[in-house]
Amino acid sequence: MKNLANGHTVAQINPTKGFRIHLLVFVLTIPIIWAIWFFTSRTYLWPLWQTSAWAVGLLFHYLGVFIFKNQNH
Repeated sequence: MKNLANGHTVAQINPTKGFRIHLLVFVLTIPIIWAIWFFTSRTYLWPLWQTSAWAVGLLFHYLGVFIFKNQNH
């Protein structure tokens, strides 16, 4: 941890672990969203928007951690 001038600390987070947590939350949450849609009104396919937007975010997280990792510094 690094101490800052105002006394706050910055946690050193392992980027790979952060991505795995993001992926785990995605895998656990998306089926719940689809189940809510399935058991309620199925007139509009709204979970598709959440799934695709979150998948794009997950893709960029993956690219930032594993593909472009050496270009950050």
